[in-house]
Amino acid sequence: MKLRIEDDTLRLRLSDGEVQEFAQNGRVESAVHFGLNPEQRLTYALERGSEPAQTLPNVEPVQVHYEPGALTVLVPFALAKAWVETDQNGFSHDLPLAENQHLRILVEKDLDCRH
Repeated sequence: MKLRIEDDTLRLRLSDGEVQEFAQNGRVESAVHFGLNPEQRLTYALERGSEPAQTLPNVEPVQVHYEPGALTVLVPFALAKAWVETDQNGFSHDLPLAENQHLRILVEKDLDCRH
């Protein structure tokens, strides 16, 4: 899974195999290691919500959970299901933050070039 972070944009691109893993398990995870110690890494993941999840009022449909060393993008079940079961290439969401800021989240299938 590729991770791209630029300004207030977070982009995940999944290979065909990773999309299938996400469809089966509801989660796909990768890591970047920055040193010799196991703590010196950033783990990033895409995770699907539970099935009968109704979006509650004032709750964003796509969410991000961050703690030092771990970043998880949380996607509602229905959105994840539609994305993996169709030819829909990706989806995006603008997550409101404090003080009129927002985080743009993009999740895409990383399609192979077919020439």
